[in-house]
Amino acid sequence: MAKIEVYTTQWCPYCVRAKALFKKLNVEFTESNIETEPEKREEMQKRAPGLSSVPQIFIGSKHIGGCDELYALHQKGELEPLLV
Repeated sequence: MAKIEVYTTQWCPYCVRAKALFKKLNVEFTESNIETEPEKREEMQKRAPGLSSVPQIFIGSKHIGGCDELYALHQKGELEPLLV
């Protein structure tokens, strides 16, 4: 199973939605809250250059983007192959 990392904040509805999809698919992920762990914000911005919005989602070493990109991959049937 690919390593999934999701950078989030507590108040972000898009973060909740992205995490809900992973839970629905029974996929484990690591969540890093950039508010409670400020060092994770810098890490996220280095991995996703120029982006400061959340969620930022990584599957393996691939940057997926945010919630809309995640759901678009799922709708096209391209998400599940990345999770293997």
